[in-house]
Amino acid sequence: MNQLEQLKQFTTVVADTGDFQSIKAYTPRDATTNPSLILKAVQKDEYRPLLEQAVQSHPQASNSEIIDHLLIAFGVEILKLIPGRVSTEVDASLSFDTNATVAKGRQLIALYGQAGIAPERVLIKIAATWEGIRAAEILQREGIRCNMTLLFSLPQAIACADAGAQLISPFVGRIYDWYKKSTGLDYQGAQDPGVQSVQRIYHYYRKFGYATEVMGASFRNTSQILALAGCDLLTISPDLLQQLADSEAPLQRQLDAASSASLEIERLTLDEKSFRFMQNEDAMATEKLAEGIRAFCADSNKLTSMIAALRQG
Repeated sequence: MNQLEQLKQFTTVVADTGDFQSIKAYTPRDATTNPSLILKAVQKDEYRPLLEQAVQSHPQASNSEIIDHLLIAFGVEILKLIPGRVSTEVDASLSFDTNATVAKGRQLIALYGQAGIAPERVLIKIAATWEGIRAAEILQREGIRCNMTLLFSLPQAIACADAGAQLISPFVGRIYDWYKKSTGLDYQGAQDPGVQSVQRIYHYYRKFGYATEVMGASFRNTSQILALAGCDLLTISPDLLQQLADSEAPLQRQLDAASSASLEIERLTLDEKSFRFMQNEDAMATEKLAEGIRAFCADSNKLTSMIAALRQG
């Protein structure tokens, strides 16, 4: 078996792309999208008709509403290709507004429902700010499952699990980027700070019996992926999926719940004050969360500009 096939024995493989052809090629169970991936996709000729259709079919809608329809259009097409779930992201500009995030999550699920998609096939992606976590807590109680994104620290992960989030997406590659820039070192495998962050979260969840799924995300190389074999899920870009498919080197499981249960780990109790303080003490997590929100907002604004141009044209 190639490494991708070996990995699928231990871990649910998720495609991190808005490209339908890539999803067909690598047969993942689930798929994730974000504003940056959708923006990248609609700039290709084969996906531009989805954008044009979203604009033409909703002439009275605001640009923000058209983006929602576009996200749903991609999600519906992706769900035709996979047996599992698709993640669709709430507008990053709402990251510090609990009520608006809850409203947007409900709206996205309603739009999926109008397209004939059951709620259990959708994960609503929300930034793991304190406000986003509180929104997820409300949505989860309503049966709307949430994928907590832009996650860089153990306190974020604990708060998400305490809130009952379905899934978290710790960003391995962006943590790696920060430490590589800070230290000048090129980390590999188990020495990678991003890998170590996910390992800590996985062990914590399994030690204390949390049901929240851990999905490593944002990979820069296959060594990071191999070091997390056994994690609940890993969402992987098409180029790295291809590298795994091209290799027949042996792959060993690195994470399992039984090993986590035997570890000595301190349990943390977080309220808003302790969460914000611990997050603030982590320069990497603070900087990467803010940077990620800004980047997703910037790409959403680019999508808005494309929509405005189509409406004028």
